[in-house]
Parts: sequence; structure tokens; C-alpha cells
Amino acid sequence: MSTMQDAAVRRSRTPAGLEGLPRPGRCLVMGILNVTPDSFSDGGLYVDNRAAIDRGLELAAQGADIVDVGGESTRPGARPVGLAEELARTVPVVRELARAGVCTSIDTMRAPVARAAVEAGASLVNDVSGGLADPAMVSTVAAAGVPYVAMHWRAPSLEMDRHVDYRDVVAEVRDELGRRLWELTERGVDPARIILDPGLGFSKRPEHDWMLLAGLGSLRQLGPLLVGASRKRFIGAALAAGGAGEVPPGERDVATAAVSALAAVSGAYCVRVHDVPASLDAVRMASAYLDFYDRDVDPVRETPVGAGRGSHR
Repeated sequence: MSTMQDAAVRRSRTPAGLEGLPRPGRCLVMGILNVTPDSFSDGGLYVDNRAAIDRGLELAAQGADIVDVGGESTRPGARPVGLAEELARTVPVVRELARAGVCTSIDTMRAPVARAAVEAGASLVNDVSGGLADPAMVSTVAAAGVPYVAMHWRAPSLEMDRHVDYRDVVAEVRDELGRRLWELTERGVDPARIILDPGLGFSKRPEHDWMLLAGLGSLRQLGPLLVGASRKRFIGAALAAGGAGEVPPGERDVATAAVSALAAVSGAYCVRVHDVPASLDAVRMASAYLDFYDRDVDPVRETPVGAGRGSHR
């Protein structure tokens, strides 16, 4: 994407809030609801529609701003499911949650699933392929007029680990996302409805994930960012004693909340997590910190202006 195209896209975007989504004045928290038998940390827990609906209601009661319903695992090595199966797993759950007043999103790479879920009440489409897996997705989202998450994606789950070579992962992900953003807007998706996701863990090594987290400020120039770090491998590796092996996914929620706070302080629009209460507390603390600190630092004392004088905006 050219510099001129990049500047034009950034000028047209509205990062403060997206129509149809909550606006709590802080980083949003998206609760993960995997209606799958094979997701990497919670596969099989909510394959029954009733169990999935109950879990979605629980996530909302815990404070999730959005409940993200997914019927196909996208973990490395996962095999795709049939269209009919994905529809049967997700659409009834989305419909019942929407009827209950829960803001829901559909996690899918398929245009027919996205269309059916939006018709059932989904407020957002979350596509890990950014419209690359299904050529019809872009026109479907443009016609639906709902917010759209487009993730950095290089290959399907069965192949993603063969596409992990980067010279400068932050610069390359930013450029690839920027090109995708331009292509989406050229094909009719409202740029003010697009959220970008750097795709932690997707065609990335653990060190790449940390580099992308450290580089969120650069990526955020493109527009609102969703960060999906929850229970991922780079967290498990960082927690392992002596750097050997990995801490199991179910033991990574506290560390995930710490990453949520880091992402929120770096300006993330939304974090996507399995454990809502911990990350909700984390982003609230990030918001309180930013409200006090306000990035307004006395260059001589290197302390927030007003610190020690009892001031608080």
C-alpha cells in the first residue's frame, strides 16, 4: 500500500467507538465462547447448544462487552468443519444470546455463516482470515453494515506454522494489515467499521508475539485494534520455570490478564479472552492509570504533572 493510500485510509477512520458496539470508556473485553470439540484450551466444554447459551449468558453477567461465538477451531493444525456443522453449532447460540440482549459476535471465515449470524442478531463479524479465506466475505460484510474484525492472516491452520519468517515482524504485519485495510475499503467495507487484529499466534513464533505487543503503538496508527492473546503459547512459554516447556493453557489466565492490561495501556480497542473477570479488572486498572497519568509527563522530574498534589482528572 502506498503512503498516500495509507494516509487516506487513516484519515477516514474513527477509533473512538464503533456503531453498534458498547462504549464503556475503556478497552472492551470480548469473551470467548468456543462451540467446538477441538479448541486448544476449552474444546468440548460447550458443544451442546444449551450449555453454550448458558456459558454466553454467564460471560455477559461477568461483564463481557461482547460474547464471541465460534464454531470452528483455528488453532495450529486444526482441520476445517463443514458449513452445515458450523451453522448448526453457532447460529442457534447467537440467536438466543441476542434475544437475551447480549452483544454477540460471530467468529467465522465463511460468508454464509457470517450472514446467518448477523440475521440472527450478531453485532460484529470476527474473521481471522480478514476476508481472504472466503472471497464472498467482503461483500457480505459490506452489505450487512456491521463492524468487522480483520486479522493478520497468512495461511490456514494446517499450514500457518510454515509461514513464520519475518525480517521485521511489526513492520511487515503493519504493512500487510494496511494493504488488507485498503483492499477492504476499496471493495465497499466502511473503514469506520473495521477493527484490525495483529494475529498473535497465527503464523507467529512466541518472540514475534512479544514484538507485536511491544509495537502496538505503531500498529494502532492503522485504526482500532483487537488483541487476542488469551492462553496462547507465548504466554505459556514465558511462565514456564527456566524457560523449558510450557505452563498448561488452563493456568494462563492471570498472565493473560497482565497482557490485557499491557494491551489496554498501549491503546488496544478490545481484548479477546477466555476469563472475563480477570481481564475486565485489568483493563479497568489500565483505564484508571491512563486517566491519572494521561501521558503528560514533566520532562525534568519524569513524573506525571500534578503527581503529589492530590490532583486527579
